[in-house]
Amino acid sequence: MSKRKDEEERKIKVIATNRKARHDYDILDSFEAGIELKGSEVKSLRLGHADVAEGYAQFEGEELWLFKLHIKHYQGAHFEPVETRKRKLLMGRHQLDRLVGAISRKGMALVPLMLYFNERGWAKVQLGLAKRRNAADRREVIKKREARREMREARNI
Repeated sequence: MSKRKDEEERKIKVIATNRKARHDYDILDSFEAGIELKGSEVKSLRLGHADVAEGYAQFEGEELWLFKLHIKHYQGAHFEPVETRKRKLLMGRHQLDRLVGAISRKGMALVPLMLYFNERGWAKVQLGLAKRRNAADRREVIKKREARREMREARNI
């Protein structure tokens, strides 16, 4: 196998991103977790039939679960799990213990940032440890972004 083909196979395949999360939250840290899937959910993900915009992660007992991740039914499947069921997230115990401490602080949340297949073909979700922005903070971020855009345009003209 040539080197170029080997590099192309190692790239991740993004299924869905959560652009709203980066607008509504300050992302302080990110984590990668596997997802426990059932039946034809993997086939639906390979077709890109997923939405993470409303999703969030939360602890129940000592396990981390992902709620409101929408995976559309695969056409022709006999077993069709509920589209928005809660899905178990697979992480190491050390990372889970670290997250428990981080989430316990006031105003912190775990939001899915991206759903993708890694270089080995496993479905993964990138979680962001986030703090919610208020309306004034969101306006300030937009102003800074527009100012940077105007400066870039002024340099290019």
